[in-house]
Amino acid sequence: MQAQITRCPWATHSELERDYHDHEWGIPVHDERQLFEKLNLDGLQAGLSWLIVLKKRPALRRAFANFNPDALLRFDARKVDELMQNTGIIRNRRKIEAVIGNAAAYRTLCDKHGSLDQFLWKYVGFRPIVNAWISAAQVPPCTPLSQTISKDMKKLGFRFVGPTTVYAFMQAVGMVNDHLTDCAFYHKA
Repeated sequence: MQAQITRCPWATHSELERDYHDHEWGIPVHDERQLFEKLNLDGLQAGLSWLIVLKKRPALRRAFANFNPDALLRFDARKVDELMQNTGIIRNRRKIEAVIGNAAAYRTLCDKHGSLDQFLWKYVGFRPIVNAWISAAQVPPCTPLSQTISKDMKKLGFRFVGPTTVYAFMQAVGMVNDHLTDCAFYHKA
């Protein structure tokens, strides 16, 4: 019989969540496309469960040109209308338009700061913030740092990057290690 693995409480409801938790969440990401994808997936999640996004992620990747900013810059109003008919994705016009608009904001950011990786990771001194939460109730929905990053990203033209979304993104890409201390993956992130 296999030993029970202790995970963060949010990752115990489905195999998809467990797999994401065990192999992606909290692991530092420096790849530009992956950072851009995760930022937009967190924006698409606003008001929804993360499980919905995970289930729709393959379709979202296909619909949004694998979150390639250069390809997204070519999307027009007709493409937005086409995406609104795609039942495999999150069909919210404002969110769809935000993903496309975020491609232009990404280009602006790269012109000013070199890369999304450099821009984001400088906020944490290029090293993950390691928290020591013992219960999920201790994990904040946002922090003063996520508020600052949110404000700075909005100035560059990004949308659906509120402080809570930015904090979820920071957790996802390993800028913050918010695995609970009893989670088997706390020291692996």
